[in-house]
Amino acid sequence: MEQEFAELKSQVQALQKELTRVSDEAEVRKTHHKYGYYLDKCLYNEVVDMFADHPDAYVEFMGARYRGKEGIRRLYKGRFQQTFVKGRNGPVHGFLLDHIMMQDIIDVDPTGTHAWCRMRALMQAGTHQSIEEDYPRGHRQWWEGGLYENEYIKEGGAWKLFRYRYFPFWHADFERGWSHTKKNYIPWPTTTFPEDPLGPDEIFDQKMLWPDTRVVPFHYPHPVTGKAINTDDLRAPKYGAEVTTSDPALTLDLPVGQVRPGATQEEPKLGDKVLPELVQNKAE
Repeated sequence: MEQEFAELKSQVQALQKELTRVSDEAEVRKTHHKYGYYLDKCLYNEVVDMFADHPDAYVEFMGARYRGKEGIRRLYKGRFQQTFVKGRNGPVHGFLLDHIMMQDIIDVDPTGTHAWCRMRALMQAGTHQSIEEDYPRGHRQWWEGGLYENEYIKEGGAWKLFRYRYFPFWHADFERGWSHTKKNYIPWPTTTFPEDPLGPDEIFDQKMLWPDTRVVPFHYPHPVTGKAINTDDLRAPKYGAEVTTSDPALTLDLPVGQVRPGATQEEPKLGDKVLPELVQNKAE
C-alpha cells in the first residue's frame, strides 16, 4: 500500500510539472500575441511596459541593439512613436500597421523562469489615400515578412519580454511585389546613442535584408536527431557557388558579459522538453 501511494504521489508530481510547463508555454505564447496587438495600434507605452526590468533586456533590430529598459523605450516611444504617430500613444486615422503572428515554437526551461520563442510575422502596412496630403510619409502600401527568435523571463510571477530579436526577411511594394524590391529597402542605423538621440546603444555586423536568404539560427535542436544544424547550412551562397563565398552565418550571440539563465551546457537527449544551450553560439 505504501509503495502504491509513493508511486501515485510520484505520478501526480510528474503530471503537475508537465501541466506547469504546458501552462507556461501557453502564457509565453499569449504574451507575444498581446505584444503584437499593441504594436498593431501603435500603443507603444503598453509595449514598453511588457518588457522585463532586467538590465540584460534588449531589442535586436536591423543590425543594432537597444539595451535595457531605457534603450527599449528609445526604440518604441522614440523612433517608432515619433515616426509613425507623431508622438501620441495610439493609432492615427488612415495608417495601417498590422502584424500577423504565427507558426510559434515555444520552449520553457526546467526552472520555469526562462523561455524561448521562434515565431513568424507577416506585416501589412500603409496609408489610405485620403490622408496623402496630411501624413508625412504620403500615400504608400507595403508588405513585410520577418522572424522572431525571442527570450522571455518570469518577473514577479508574470512572463515578460526579455531579449527580442526581430529579423525582417523581406519587404515588398504592394504594386510590384517582392521580386522587384530595391536592396537595402530600410536604411541601416549608422549612429549610436547619444550622438543620435533615438539611436541604438550598439551597432554590430549582422545585416540581412532580401534578397539575402540566410537562416536565422534555431533555438532548438532537431526533434528527431537531437542535433543542431551545421553552421554552413545556415548560409546562402549564390546558385552553384561554394558556401565559403557567401556571407557568414547569422548568430543569436549575446552581448559580452550576458548569460542564459537556465540554459544547460549539455547536448539534450532525444525527447527532452528542456531549453538547450545554443550550439550555434559555441566557439567551433
